[in-house]
Amino acid sequence: MLSLVVLVVAITCVPSLAVEENEPKKLWDQCVVKISPNCAFKIISQVFGDGVVSIPCCKELVQEGKECHDTLIKYIADRPSLIGNESKYLQKRDEVWAYCVSVSKAVSPA
Repeated sequence: MLSLVVLVVAITCVPSLAVEENEPKKLWDQCVVKISPNCAFKIISQVFGDGVVSIPCCKELVQEGKECHDTLIKYIADRPSLIGNESKYLQKRDEVWAYCVSVSKAVSPA
């Protein structure tokens, strides 16, 4: 629970991650809550930095769904402080998705 509080505080306090008041609440209600704060942080860290997504987090990401993953990463990448590298971040987003799908399939029971 503490990690959720930390993630919410970070998202609302860091201007590049803050949700604008006019952003559709539906995005956050339907997508952000589908993945644990720890895994969300690891995924964001890998796309926008040098973090590494674990196999359990990959499973969560795949369960969250590609549409949510794509939408949330695109939303963050569109922030003014990140827009200059948007194409790089979107490529990393797709690489993380492909990796997570492959490892999730490899460890799933047959």
